Amino acid sequence: MTHDILHPAVATVSLSGTLEDKLAAAAAARFRGVEIFASDLVASAWSPERVRAECVRRGLSIDLYQPFRDFEAVPPDLLAANLKRAERTFDILERLGAPTLLVCSTVARDAVDDDDLAAEQLHELADRAHRRGLRVAYEALAWGRFVNTYAHAWRIVRRADHPALGLCLDSFHVLSRGDDPAGIRVVPGAKLFHVQLADAPRMTVDVVEWSRHHRLFPGLGSFDLTGFLGHVLSTGYTGPLSLEVFNDVYRQAEPRRAAIDGMRSLIALREAVSVSAPPASRDRIRPAGLPPAPRLGGHVFTELAVDDRSGPVVAGALTALGFAHTGQHRSKPVELWEQGAARILLNHAPHRTVTPGTAAICALGLESADPAASARRADRLLVPVLPRLRQPEEAELMSVAAPDGTAVFLVGAGQDGDNWLQDFGPTGDLAPGHGRILGTDHVSLTDSVDDFDESTLFYRAVLGLRTEAATEIAAPFGLIRGRAAADPEHLVTIALNTAPLRRGDWAPAVPSPQHVAFRTDDAIASARALRAHGAPILAIPDNYYADLGARLDLPADQLDALREHSILYDRDEHGALLHFYTELLGSRVFFSVVQRVDGYRGLGDPASAPVRMAAHRERRLRTLRDTPTRRHDYSLAHLTALSLSPPELVDAAADAGYRYVGLRLRRVTPQEPHYPLATDPALMRSTKARLAATGIEVLDIELARIGPDDDPHEFQRFLEAGAELGARHVIAQLPDPDRARKTDRFARLCELARPLGLTVDLEFPSWTETPDLRETVRVLRGADQPNAGILVDLLHFARSGSSVADLRQLPGHWFHFVHVCDAPPGVPPTTEEIIHTARFERLFPGEGGIDVHGILDALPPGLPFALEIPRATLVAQVGAKEHARLALAAARDHLDAAQPAAA
Repeated sequence: MTHDILHPAVATVSLSGTLEDKLAAAAAARFRGVEIFASDLVASAWSPERVRAECVRRGLSIDLYQPFRDFEAVPPDLLAANLKRAERTFDILERLGAPTLLVCSTVARDAVDDDDLAAEQLHELADRAHRRGLRVAYEALAWGRFVNTYAHAWRIVRRADHPALGLCLDSFHVLSRGDDPAGIRVVPGAKLFHVQLADAPRMTVDVVEWSRHHRLFPGLGSFDLTGFLGHVLSTGYTGPLSLEVFNDVYRQAEPRRAAIDGMRSLIALREAVSVSAPPASRDRIRPAGLPPAPRLGGHVFTELAVDDRSGPVVAGALTALGFAHTGQHRSKPVELWEQGAARILLNHAPHRTVTPGTAAICALGLESADPAASARRADRLLVPVLPRLRQPEEAELMSVAAPDGTAVFLVGAGQDGDNWLQDFGPTGDLAPGHGRILGTDHVSLTDSVDDFDESTLFYRAVLGLRTEAATEIAAPFGLIRGRAAADPEHLVTIALNTAPLRRGDWAPAVPSPQHVAFRTDDAIASARALRAHGAPILAIPDNYYADLGARLDLPADQLDALREHSILYDRDEHGALLHFYTELLGSRVFFSVVQRVDGYRGLGDPASAPVRMAAHRERRLRTLRDTPTRRHDYSLAHLTALSLSPPELVDAAADAGYRYVGLRLRRVTPQEPHYPLATDPALMRSTKARLAATGIEVLDIELARIGPDDDPHEFQRFLEAGAELGARHVIAQLPDPDRARKTDRFARLCELARPLGLTVDLEFPSWTETPDLRETVRVLRGADQPNAGILVDLLHFARSGSSVADLRQLPGHWFHFVHVCDAPPGVPPTTEEIIHTARFERLFPGEGGIDVHGILDALPPGLPFALEIPRATLVAQVGAKEHARLALAAARDHLDAAQPAAA
């Protein structure tokens, strides 16, 4: 297989999962080639021929096989053994169809420091490769025993003088040592066989530890990859540009997301290089079809998702800050609050990421000089462009999805950009402006450590923001890592934070804090006025001001004013920053007001953040009730609203406040609707678009029903469709009286699902040949598959007479989610009545006779609750969407413990 010059490739070692998972992820991210890492092939159930065929099917070339270690400059007996090992490795390359073997410079104790001997032995290796039509790429490891620089490796390659021997350049091995990459220019492009790219933070750890755990995708570290790649291009190199990134986070992340991040970083790197490349190289490196990032003009609005408890708290704080509720959206439950050029939208629609009583930033509105070009750029960078549901007379706004689900709206400049305001009917209120707020200064978001780099790449590559060096904060609750992203004029600034070593909330009941910073021209006057109007200003302890006075020579009256109004003060060589904060609103969001003096552009001294965090924690502890909170994630099972098509079901789930949906891809009865997602590309596209637009995730797909005459391989397309939708689990049933046969077929279904990242969860309707918990356990133990599970449906469990005591004894890893419902007490006398209740007349939790709490308490904590509650009569009365909303409301009332106050 041939590809365009400089085609994008990725090393399988950069991604998580099995080799099968990695190839699927690479293809999904539009890579054109892969490097196969030997350990990935060894662990794969696929033969090299199967790997080769799968790569061809997915449009991937196998560019390199690696690593081949400790070959050169060894005594004759070891050379003979190494050549024998090489011949066996060449056999693998031929079976794979890989043209090049990567040979790392030796670290063996038996090797000697003799360039002539190394060249002679590498010549012999290359000669044997050449006879088979293969090549050898020699790479200098940064920790090689004798050869640890690319210049040294190049001297040996030149001395060996064989057409099948060339150089492999790895940016990490070159730049981690501080070597000058300008010397690459003397290497002829024809002798440069392969180029690997990786970034990394500057560290003082052992170079092997640094390389194997801390590499990053391009643009996220401290290396000058733009300069490195520019030198490579100057040689005339036309081979693959391959990412080889050893990173503990990436290798635990979902492989498709990591692969997309890698591709995004590679496109951004090529764009950066094309700007400075000479005309002869510019066309070779510039990414095709990628518009430049349009200029950003500032923060247009920040949208907060709120509910009936957090909404009034946030609105009260905005009022005290001098904002006014100036507009109400004509078709959506969204309020517009304004002061100066600062705009906050409060969205009261249910939002799946918002825990009841909590507020959260759900969208950012940024001014773009060309919103359509921004959207095209996002699409080219594999970012979902979100379709927006709107009425015919409403403004059409471009928006894209950030990695954490935040919608980023791209709003035009000037009058055209303000047309979205016409969607809001005026309330007649005007902002009193006593807060002296002029506009939005920046927005601060918190990501999990798994998403931190992904979010940085998004804002850097998609929006063209410049990312600053990461900072670290020794916070009261553990290490915090932060990084700011801003446009060149600092009109748009987004601060990203993560707790790399922390699990759980940042402080008592404070999950991933966020805040919006407003700009003022006089922080002291602003704080004085806001306090007089009852704004919930966060109190800063006096110890901070005693230390501030000792560190900085501030006028006594200024220090007193800062202390009186709880204003923090930071200073650098450019100017000063005065900033104060509100208390937490809705347990997660807060506001700040900042004044920049004499060109200060930072976000404050990292030493100030722990003071604010400790103050927030102290205040939060005072507001918490003693009642513990209990939170569940809910999924809308398709049977609850089976009349809704998959896109409609996703919208219904989003509107009601679910986190997940379960999708029925195969019908169970001839009478029910059929939604052929596996064979209908248009339905698949529209479903994926609604998933991206709403942030709803697919929890499970159904139904793999394997009877005596069914072959598990018939479900291959069904499973692949589930993986394409991002599903996690597959519901299976086994209506087969032959235990050995159904166990074998269940095991084969698990084997088919495992490379796709899917578990197979066996459900046991009481009227089938796998009717209860005990028979289900026998099948699971017999199948012995790592991705096998049990799906407890409360109705089936109760009707089957299964034991709660038995349920408690089973391994927790067998359970991935649970079907929740209720039903009338007692078991109907006939099978027909049992089936009718299961399919048409279940009840909401707490309305019937099932021991809902008893069964759920026997299961592992934290399982998603999938509400499978078909009620044909109620649906006929209120409609499927309203029924879905009522089901969730009833489940929360019955299953979620009391929540604490919002403030």
